Amino acid sequence: MLALAPVEPTTETSTEIVRRSGANLAFALAVLPKQKRRDMGVFYAFCRVVDDIADEVGMDVAVRRAGLNRWRGLISGQTTDPHPGIETEFVDLCQRYAFGEGDLEAIIDGVEMDLDPQEFETADDLKAYCYRVASAVGLASIEIFGYTDPKTKVYAEELGYALQWTNIMRDVGEDAGEGRVFLPTEDIERFGLTRSELLNGPPDPEKFRELMAFDETVARCYYESAIHSLPSVDREAMRSAEMMRRIYSGILDRMKADHYQVFKTLYRLSKPRMIAEFFRAKYLG
Repeated sequence: MLALAPVEPTTETSTEIVRRSGANLAFALAVLPKQKRRDMGVFYAFCRVVDDIADEVGMDVAVRRAGLNRWRGLISGQTTDPHPGIETEFVDLCQRYAFGEGDLEAIIDGVEMDLDPQEFETADDLKAYCYRVASAVGLASIEIFGYTDPKTKVYAEELGYALQWTNIMRDVGEDAGEGRVFLPTEDIERFGLTRSELLNGPPDPEKFRELMAFDETVARCYYESAIHSLPSVDREAMRSAEMMRRIYSGILDRMKADHYQVFKTLYRLSKPRMIAEFFRAKYLG
């Protein structure tokens, strides 16, 4: 039976949320100066909490929407009673940084899309989703990192597309097991496959490799666009984002070298490689 009780606002602190996340992004925060690390921890915790609300198994969809709307209220200022913990920390963060309200709301819009089965017909449809769940995150993040050249906003947006496209490719098998396909239908059909074949995968190996190779090219274009969009004056400030770029580019490399065996392998970088990327970001930029 679906739970009908309202989502109870979490009173966890950002530190507790980041500590239990174990995500690449949390790892990347460690390269930042102390205050920026704390502030990014709060922002990351916000992203984690709203995503967890959207993904809450067994919770009625209307209840989850209400939980997300509470966060919309905190963003707009209409909700004036933030609970102790991440809510209070987040409201304080919003008062100290010039986040675009539209970007913060876009993040919630993106995770809310996951409440219903998504079918993206075109690459542009998927790109719009990626903007919400990744590029908007990047645009908010650079307000904390600090930047001087407005072109860095282009870098953040393009890198968001690249990272999310890589995530989608890596998670094809896992998502299919949950009844979800995020790759554009036009791409799937271009290579003689159907969404049903992916959902019931693994599909025809050769056709699937061609599909993944095509979408790898799309991801690579976004990575290249991000690299060329980053002004040299802001390169040091973006060291955490650049670490994420190298990590996810490395994951894309591993998938390609292994012929995209995403129905049986969840690709990650090795621990030594992750440590090497951390020290490169921390001390070399």
